[in-house]
Amino acid sequence: MIEIEQLKETVVDAIEGVKGIDMRILDVKGKTSVTDIMIIVSGNTSRQVKAIANNVIVKSKEAGHRPMGIEGEQDGEWTLVDLGDIIVHVMQPSIRDFYNLEKLWGEDSPTAAEGS
Repeated sequence: MIEIEQLKETVVDAIEGVKGIDMRILDVKGKTSVTDIMIIVSGNTSRQVKAIANNVIVKSKEAGHRPMGIEGEQDGEWTLVDLGDIIVHVMQPSIRDFYNLEKLWGEDSPTAAEGS
């Protein structure tokens, strides 16, 4: 479990290093066999979405965790980085609102949680 916690810290630091917005860390262990932790974060522009995802990839590799898969790198609306035990979704706010992954996994949506 310590390895997952270290990887989570690495990912969080990578996201914060590029000013990711409204990061949510969801414990989905027992809800899916695909992963244990899902991290959802927003970037205001396609450039920021790409930068956040790229920093997660670079920092994870530096920590010895090569991504198992990367989806959506080109358009910069929604990039998924699969690190096995952790899956990172980096999305523009409009895409995030539309798909509302937090609600899908039984969590409050970002806007509901902020009370706006």
